[in-house]
Formats: sequence, structure tokens, C-alpha cells
Amino acid sequence: MKKSVVVTGVAGLIGSRLADWLVENKPEYEIVGIDNLSGGYRSNISDKVTFYELDCSSTEVKQVFEKHKPEYVFHLAAYAAEGLSPFIRKYNYQNNLLATANIINECIRHSVKRLVFTSSMAVYGNGKPPFEESHQPAPIDPYGIAKYACEMDIQVAGEQHGLDWCIIRPHNVYGVKQNIWDVYRNVLGIWMYQRLNDQPLTIFGDGSQRRAFSSINDFVEPLWNAAVNERASQQIINLGSAIEYTIKEAAEILIDVMGGGEVQFLQKRHEVKNAHPSWQKSVQILGFKDKTSLREGLAEMWNWAKLQPNRERFVWKEYELDSGIYDFWKKG
Repeated sequence: MKKSVVVTGVAGLIGSRLADWLVENKPEYEIVGIDNLSGGYRSNISDKVTFYELDCSSTEVKQVFEKHKPEYVFHLAAYAAEGLSPFIRKYNYQNNLLATANIINECIRHSVKRLVFTSSMAVYGNGKPPFEESHQPAPIDPYGIAKYACEMDIQVAGEQHGLDWCIIRPHNVYGVKQNIWDVYRNVLGIWMYQRLNDQPLTIFGDGSQRRAFSSINDFVEPLWNAAVNERASQQIINLGSAIEYTIKEAAEILIDVMGGGEVQFLQKRHEVKNAHPSWQKSVQILGFKDKTSLREGLAEMWNWAKLQPNRERFVWKEYELDSGIYDFWKKG
């Protein structure tokens, strides 16, 4: 009987691409995927993955663990919309914090060798970049708060129950198989969708915010190393490119790649001004190599995006809270 690896969020960008890599490079493992398909697509999932359409907070997750008894678990499922999270608080905590608690329970119950959890650069909040793993987290939105709470719960599970873990803090990962049809997240994908539909590329504020963008091509093998490298045990590690751009600069590069496009500046929103990480720990422990330039990665993703179906764009039918909602997200 094959050993197994569980990947939650397997229909999303990171989950589907990690599963693809595992299928190709780790044939000794059965890859078991869990996803509720709320933000990813069934077509992203390799037919060599044993797939369960489940919410990570559901009781059925217990049955998946009992059947497959995974050796490693990658908990990647999340709804990563920092800007929207103040207006969908209950959903945010259910989808991120409560779902993670359920996965932690099963990892402990089944003596998983290591849980790899993708947190977020959002936990740093308005810290002083480049963000280092030793910096005190100070998130400024419910999404970052949820991710930081998950991190703390995982660490407590390690102390009390002996769960081994590695917490990864990715930042602005992009590439082939990303959801470009979500209004609220994945800025590079949003811009591609807008260009494909003859709309201007929208920027919140003046575009001087600074970010680092990380190609999924450089991300997945280090993510696997987070599970199997002994030195990654009980470590928090930033993972992704350390090369920073302003949002306006990133838009200009993409416009050049796409061969056209106009920028429209919208109302400023509540967000961190500058967010880019240190990288040394990911290189030393996970073997990360920042090989794909932003221009190269965007060209590959754009060529893929042009071939995608014109899916219906995801828009929330109703927010939990309308008070203070930005003009560009208002209904009617």
C-alpha cells in the first residue's frame, strides 16, 4: 500500500501545482486532495489525485484521514482576501481558523509526520520590511489575524501533543492555474482578466505600495522540502521572491507583456503600504532559488490566461457588513 500525502486547497494555485509536482516527482506517494471548490476549479486537479470535494471544517475530513492515514499534510486551503476580510469576518474565521483547527485535530489523531501550513505575509501587518521571521506579527485585518491565530494554535499543538510542523509565509504567489476570475484577490490575475475583457487595470490608491511577487514555478519544490527536511521542523519560513516592485511598476511590466492596457486608479483601501520579506532562511533550509523573473513569469501566465474559458466572475452576493465598504465593491 502506498504512503499518502494530503493536500488541502488542491484546486487552487499552490495546491494544484504542488500536487502536479508530487505526481511527477514522488510516485511512491498517493496524493490525496481536499477542496470545497469555492475558489479553485476541478479542472486544475490532476486525474492522478484522489480527490474529495469537502470543506476542511467538515466532519467528513476525519474519514479521509482514517482511510488514507497520511504521512505528510499540506494545509493550503484558505480564502486569501485581506482587503475584503473586514466585511466577511464570520466567513473569514470559519474558512481559515476553524478549518485549520479541524485539520490540526486530524494530524494529531493520526500521528502525521509533519504538518506544513501556508500562513501569509499578512501576519506582519505594518512592520518594517524586509519582514524577518523573528519580527513580532501585528496583522491589521481579520485575514492576517486568522492566519496568525492558526500559527499559534499549530505551535501549541506541537508543544502539547507533539505535532511536528513547518509554517510557511508565502507572498503574492502567481502563475499558471491561478484563479483570475475573483474580483477581490490575486492582483496580477485580476489585471489579466480585466485586459481580456477590455477593462482598465485597476489600482487602489496611487500604486506606490511595494510588494514582492513569487512565481509558483520556484515555489513547489521548496514547499515539499518544508515537509521532509529535518531542519525545517518547527520552523517559520518566508517563502518567495525578495525582489520588490511598486504596484504601479508591476502593472507597467504586465502591460508591456500583454501588449497594451490602461491603468485606472481607484479609492485607497485599508492595507499595508510596504510588504516584502527576507529570503535567507528559505534558501538555507528549503533550497529556494529565485529563478523566474517577474516578466518571465507573467509572460507564461498571460499565455495560459488567453486560453482559458470566459468563466463567470466571482462576486459576493451579499457582504456580512456593508458599513465602510469601498465604493468599488458596493452593490447596485
